[in-house]
Amino acid sequence: MSDSPVTPNPWAQWRSATPARLALGRAGAGMPTDETLRFGWAHAMARDAIHAALDVDALEAALTAQRWEVARARSRAADRTEYLRRPDLGRQLDEDAATRLLGDRRYGCDVCVVVGDGLSSLAAARHTVPLLAALRSHLPPDTSFAPVVIATQARVALADEVGELFGAALSVMLIGERPGLSSPDSLGIYLTHSPKRGRHDAERNCISNVRPEGLPYEVAAFKLAWLMRESLRRGLTGIGLKDESDLAVLEQRQAPSLAR
Repeated sequence: MSDSPVTPNPWAQWRSATPARLALGRAGAGMPTDETLRFGWAHAMARDAIHAALDVDALEAALTAQRWEVARARSRAADRTEYLRRPDLGRQLDEDAATRLLGDRRYGCDVCVVVGDGLSSLAAARHTVPLLAALRSHLPPDTSFAPVVIATQARVALADEVGELFGAALSVMLIGERPGLSSPDSLGIYLTHSPKRGRHDAERNCISNVRPEGLPYEVAAFKLAWLMRESLRRGLTGIGLKDESDLAVLEQRQAPSLAR
């Protein structure tokens, strides 16, 4: 008989395959102390991801180093408290920010990328730069971009108004997703054709959980580039455009070799 106060779970071997909170074991009628502490740590990380401010200066410097032109914006939510209580304000562009963007716009560009802090500034800070670096290699070299707009107190729909200001054919919103207890830094990508105020979620395509422990940058960039090309070809995004990028990979692998 074991002297340990913890009764192990028979599924414990599965813990090496997933960060999910399973097979925790028990101590009497409760959880083991180490699991209780891990839960508290994970919960604190999730709360910090939501409330921490995005370091806009550092992100702008990193994007500029990759030769992206950068602009800044904010929503109509005055602070984090109002942002969390009033989601509608996070979807609207601040008037002063809109005026500044009008001075920077390249009307008629192909793509407008907006980086929003969303519900995890940690995700935007960690994953924006490597994701955009991976995306460039999958797009034609003559693709025209508006300045990358770093937006604070932002919700997904904010990219509709920004894309409309620039007259972009496509808007791409990179935004921090709602943190989970094992993923406080998950980045979401939202693609919208002909962005304008009033677009709804059924008119977007979403790629979620972009991070090294989830969907790797290269895979996410490939999916996004495929959706962008198909969106421009078909003139739509959303429920009418399904992600079939895996079929494109399969076709490439099955194509006959030209080598002799």
